[in-house]
Amino acid sequence: MSRIAIFPGSFDPITCGHENIVKRSLSLFDQIIIAIGSNQDKKNYFSVEERTGFIRKVFADYPQVTIDTYEGLTVNYCREVGAQYILRGLRTSADFEFERSIAQVNKKLYPAIETVFMLTLPEYTAINSSVVRDILRHGGDPSLFIPDGLSLSR
Repeated sequence: MSRIAIFPGSFDPITCGHENIVKRSLSLFDQIIIAIGSNQDKKNYFSVEERTGFIRKVFADYPQVTIDTYEGLTVNYCREVGAQYILRGLRTSADFEFERSIAQVNKKLYPAIETVFMLTLPEYTAINSSVVRDILRHGGDPSLFIPDGLSLSR
């Protein structure tokens, strides 16, 4: 049986931290599905198509990484695609507390799922999609915080 992990998120946009978590996890899983979730409570900066394109470009040379979109509960999506693992990156202790609660609920809803936490490297701790969006909104250059080769201009 293949070890399939999903890495769920909005990826609005993908950051160096996201990229690093996926690349460091490649040796742990046979397949990683970067799953762009639809969250009705969030107003996205980039369209799903743009986000998918960004991610596809970043991982073009990594055949075990695929990109998909989903709606609804993450554990239901895991069942649909046969994923046994949910991959999550942790930047801070606050992230851990938040993610631990979600992982415990997911385990209750779908006992076969395991959540795997990867610690962000120190140089990526301050980076998140909100910071990148704020830089973009104010005309700044986000290139230090996004994967090489991406252009996010609007």
